[in-house]
Amino acid sequence: MIAADAAKAAALLFAAVVVQVSVLSSADVLGGTPDLVLVVLVAVALLRGPMFGAALGFASGFLVDTATLGTLGVSSLLLTLAGYWTGRFGETTGRDRGHAPFLSVAGATVLFAAASLVLHFMLGARPSARLVLVDALPPTVVLNLLLTAPVYALCRRLLRPVERAALGEVRLLG
Repeated sequence: MIAADAAKAAALLFAAVVVQVSVLSSADVLGGTPDLVLVVLVAVALLRGPMFGAALGFASGFLVDTATLGTLGVSSLLLTLAGYWTGRFGETTGRDRGHAPFLSVAGATVLFAAASLVLHFMLGARPSARLVLVDALPPTVVLNLLLTAPVYALCRRLLRPVERAALGEVRLLG
């Protein structure tokens, strides 16, 4: 069952990377660009946990970096962290709650943009913090939140929810 889930999630993220790189990267809506890869990764990590999310985050980041000819490892690092911490959030809170995917996507989008800005600055690029955090971030968050409901529903349908005990999570008694 885990191998089938891994194959489904990998195919889903591969399709998201292809759509992101070929179509959505040039879509500019009110100054923001939707990040389908991040939304799919957050949905999968919420459903499957931190290790699954981190592994898929690294793989999808590597694909994004190679497809866009960007600095190799930047997207991999950021998406690995996003997948891991979203999976941890899903373990520690009720992932079945209706607001969990939306809160996760909004938080991951903001933290991804801030961490990307810091990482690019550390690598010697001089990105404009105003452009990234003030002009582009609010429309990007809104666009990602609009993608969240259909993407999470698709991921939940493809990756059937498993029992928390099967993921190695601790159940609190009392």
